[in-house]
Amino acid sequence: MNIRTIILDFDGTMGDSRSLIVRTLQQTICECRLPRRTDEECAATIGLPLYQAFVSLFGISDADGQRCADTYRRIFMENKQEMTVKPFPNVIDTIRKLKASGKTLAIASSRSRQSLVEYVEQYDIMDCISCIVASDDIEKAKPAPDMVLRVLELTGGTTDTTLTVGDMTYDIDMGRAAGTLTCGVTYGNGTREDLSDADFLIDDFSELMSLL
Repeated sequence: MNIRTIILDFDGTMGDSRSLIVRTLQQTICECRLPRRTDEECAATIGLPLYQAFVSLFGISDADGQRCADTYRRIFMENKQEMTVKPFPNVIDTIRKLKASGKTLAIASSRSRQSLVEYVEQYDIMDCISCIVASDDIEKAKPAPDMVLRVLELTGGTTDTTLTVGDMTYDIDMGRAAGTLTCGVTYGNGTREDLSDADFLIDDFSELMSLL
């Protein structure tokens, strides 16, 4: 494959944030006095913009979803002080190898830009990432193709030489809608069945090297 640009999701693909996100969601649900949801139901919303996660879980209005999202952000800031989001095995080393091999690496995530920059700096890979497209950078979130198209606009990449990598259906659908190849990672929040529409599946991030 002639892949020159690799667009990476963050949660469940680069960083193991499931425990932190689910815990914060559950605490938000409790504080907002919403009906109980299982951890699995909460995890299934990872990858959506925050307000949409609550809309999806409870069928509430966008405005109510935004209010829940504000509560989530406050609780998240408290929780992240004691719950570290560690990179998945081989993520950092593989990203550095891909960069050294001449690939253009970007992140497309439903997180806020500030949060993504903090984690990229924490992982010490800022010099490897050409651009970051966050939820506050675009109007239409995943699974719309907007994030991928913005990355390509910023990097000068083309859809036929781009691979979109993620752990959820939202990531795969976004890449397909934009016209890129897609790769699902099976160690994150989505199952192999969820990711069956992806062009490729990998069980370890390091497999990207042999795939490309």
